[in-house]
Amino acid sequence: MSGTTKTPLLESRYEGEEGNKKVGVWNRFLDVEEAKTQVLFSVPMIITNVSYYSITLISVMFAGHLGKAELAGATLANSWATVTGLALMTGLSGALETLCGQGYGAKLYRMLGIYLQASIITSFIISIFVSILWWYSEPILLLLHQEPEVAKMATIYMRHLIPGLFAYACLQCVLRFLQTQTVVMPLVICSVVPLVVHVGITYTLVYWLNLGFEGAALSAVISLWISFLMLALYVNYAEKFKYTWEGLSTECFQYIIPNMKLAIPSAVMVCLEYWAFEILVLVAGLMPNSQRSTSLIAMCVNTEAVTFMITYGFSAAVSTRVSNELGAGNADRAKNAVAVTLKLSVILALTVIVSLLFGHDLWASAFSDSPEIKNEFAAMTPLLAISILFDSAQGVLSGVSRGCGWQHLAAWTNLAAFYGIGMPIALLLAFKLELYAKGLWIGLICGLFCQACTLLVITLRTKWSAMELSVDNDKARTVLVEAGNIECSWLTLFFPVKPLSSQSSPFFSDHLAGFGPFGGVTYLQESQSVSVHIMSGLGDSLIFGSPEPALMSAS
Repeated sequence: MSGTTKTPLLESRYEGEEGNKKVGVWNRFLDVEEAKTQVLFSVPMIITNVSYYSITLISVMFAGHLGKAELAGATLANSWATVTGLALMTGLSGALETLCGQGYGAKLYRMLGIYLQASIITSFIISIFVSILWWYSEPILLLLHQEPEVAKMATIYMRHLIPGLFAYACLQCVLRFLQTQTVVMPLVICSVVPLVVHVGITYTLVYWLNLGFEGAALSAVISLWISFLMLALYVNYAEKFKYTWEGLSTECFQYIIPNMKLAIPSAVMVCLEYWAFEILVLVAGLMPNSQRSTSLIAMCVNTEAVTFMITYGFSAAVSTRVSNELGAGNADRAKNAVAVTLKLSVILALTVIVSLLFGHDLWASAFSDSPEIKNEFAAMTPLLAISILFDSAQGVLSGVSRGCGWQHLAAWTNLAAFYGIGMPIALLLAFKLELYAKGLWIGLICGLFCQACTLLVITLRTKWSAMELSVDNDKARTVLVEAGNIECSWLTLFFPVKPLSSQSSPFFSDHLAGFGPFGGVTYLQESQSVSVHIMSGLGDSLIFGSPEPALMSAS
């Protein structure tokens, strides 16, 4: 009887690859196979991200056609909802990129479902507090010097959007659950289909049912819940998740605190960056000719957001690749994935920059017909190009941080880079030196530069082979037993009688006491020094908890 190591879910693309690699010009610069893997992973993630972004945006567009007050209210509500709720939920789900990613690589498949439930509970609890904030947003918006009518309309919009916050929170958790298992095409289907349906739902609620402004917000709620239910049903019934999703379990409550230790820094890390961009828009409103300054900064922020959606795909790819490989103990492959993603992000950023430099007038036309605004945007384009380059690099490095479980380091980095360096420089240049919009953006560039450099230093200085995983292998270790080929590094077999071949032994078709059928693939939770007898009457026994990493038999 032999013992080899195989993972039924995580199949390494490196098997047999070393002897078959073709050495060419591209291979000397870039690991083409790794790059291909990441691109095929990134594109569906980009489509998914754009689809969810578009759902809330389309609702704002429909509201905008009802009048100027409705447009201003919906736009402010969408912005406020993003920085106080949606970005927070995205950040909280980042804990799963570490836990599920490393757990999947370490073959702790059963734990992925446990981590998912713990993360959903965490996000749901935080959503309750956020919903209270949304309900009473009007006085806060007035405190931020928003017009009373606009603040009132925004609050009405967000109150109707509250049920969608809970859907979005659960949605992000399931999305990370699938992402870390490199299951991405279903994400595209479950985001694009609700997006297409969303147009019809919004039109029906706003015009046919005469719900107007409130109907626009409710349509986003319905579409987000449709998307979540589609994903939930898929995870519950798809055969490919039979190892990673075993249904609801009270065991998840034991992992809420460990989940929060990663989720809270991850949320802080994401929100600090989101808030920095939004603060620039608010500060622009305090400048002379505030309407023009605000429009210009808003255009730059939206341009940066669109390009970051593309970067997000590569950020998700490197997070998954790094966490999977670290969980599997493949530090060199994790390092290679980081190097490849950084190169791809630079190539991507340069492509966007060149397109922007030559097509800035065309792009600006999508925001404004004013020649003055177009000229000022053209003057901002070189600065915007620099910020896009640094933002692409930090986006990838932030993905590395999530994959490695460095959320706390990234959170401190963002706090120091944006609020200790970037923002003070922006205010100094904008008001003291009277560079105004350019000054604000130069300050942002300084923050992005410091952020990217700090994360890069952390990544380069890390001893990958000595890294500790965020998943608790001792507590969550799962033993895999496969009929016909028993194999696991923590499983020791003892046969008091003459060993039988795996093909002819009748006990493979029998049952382990309390554990169900032994045929096919069965996952058993390890219990130390416990002997489990097989119900075949042969006297064979399985002993779990042995520290020996070998498969043994005795005649």
